[in-house]
Amino acid sequence: MANNKPKNVVLGVSGGIACYKAVELVRLLVKEQYTVQVIMTRGAMQFVTPLTFQTLSARPVATDTFNLTQESEIGHINLADSADIFVVAPATANVIGKIAAGIADDLLSTVLMATQAPVLIAPAMNIHMYQNPILQENLLKLRRIGYEILEPDEGYLACGYEGKGRLPDPEAILEQIRLQLKKKNDLAGEKLIVTAGPSREPLDPIRYISNRSSGKMGYALARAAARRGAEVVLISGPTALTPPPGVKVTAVDTAAEMRRAILDEYAACTAVIMAAAVADYHPAEFSVNKIKRGRGSLDVRLEPNPDILKELGRRKDGKLLIGFAAETDNLDANAEKKLREKNLDMIVANDVTKQGSGFDGDTNIATIIDRRGATHSLPLMSKDELADQIFDHLLTLRR
Repeated sequence: MANNKPKNVVLGVSGGIACYKAVELVRLLVKEQYTVQVIMTRGAMQFVTPLTFQTLSARPVATDTFNLTQESEIGHINLADSADIFVVAPATANVIGKIAAGIADDLLSTVLMATQAPVLIAPAMNIHMYQNPILQENLLKLRRIGYEILEPDEGYLACGYEGKGRLPDPEAILEQIRLQLKKKNDLAGEKLIVTAGPSREPLDPIRYISNRSSGKMGYALARAAARRGAEVVLISGPTALTPPPGVKVTAVDTAAEMRRAILDEYAACTAVIMAAAVADYHPAEFSVNKIKRGRGSLDVRLEPNPDILKELGRRKDGKLLIGFAAETDNLDANAEKKLREKNLDMIVANDVTKQGSGFDGDTNIATIIDRRGATHSLPLMSKDELADQIFDHLLTLRR
């Protein structure tokens, strides 16, 4: 392992039978010269003794917030600050629920609340617990705030059931730790504009024309970029989403407002990622008064909005330009045409008629096409996972 690579791992171990895999994980981490600080919950100590982890890590195991000796020697804030990555493996449903709710009633949850390091959560539990909608909602919440979730494996479970819920093998967790540490600052130096959400084109003071975009993809991109060290400006149409931490947010309504906001930031940026679903048209006339119901039909004349992406493609100035294509047919052909006509460096295309790939969902099925002709078809995954895939590909364009 390179000497300049971050190597301080704080490992939280919660109470499940999969604790025995955490023992092997510590051995592997130490073998690769990571410094490992273990935090154990009371439940975890029912399965494995602290002495086991202490022997392997060569460090005292932290177990109690209110143990004056431990607190003076280790300190929960020092633990939080020392981490290059914070890993919880195994993560029980109870611990996941507490983290998602912001509860800090033991040492593990307290240190997690204080850490600024990337967080990797590895759930392990009974299949029915894992499938419980409350647990899934908690995991979704953690993903939205930037925590990485390592999906459990499928197989025979200690409870006697078979299915999804097994803690992945220690080697797989180690590989994910390597990956997250590699990504920690790989976008440092990038100044990104990310657009998100729909635009709203008003008819009168009450009504407007819009689309079904939720903004989730754009917000996932902003979260991932900030987590990986980029400076991010998120230009967002109207959404119900919470802005990601560490990101400058500019709120807009119309396509014209979005264009102005982008141009205001454009000179200082290194790349623009246009994930927003910007309206192609706006009403030709705006009624200052509410349009009343009439007896006949209502005709609305529409005029084209400026093509922001095409305008940016013309001025480029050495910046990377990434667009999106939401299609209902001829996905690859339509996406490649948009890539060429708008002078993009990369386009992310998805067929919105496919289940799991439409608007307002938490998942996507996408194809990434770049200016060199490379095409990468990706399977169903969360939008947070897709965001990382997009930035992984963006970095290849920098080489």
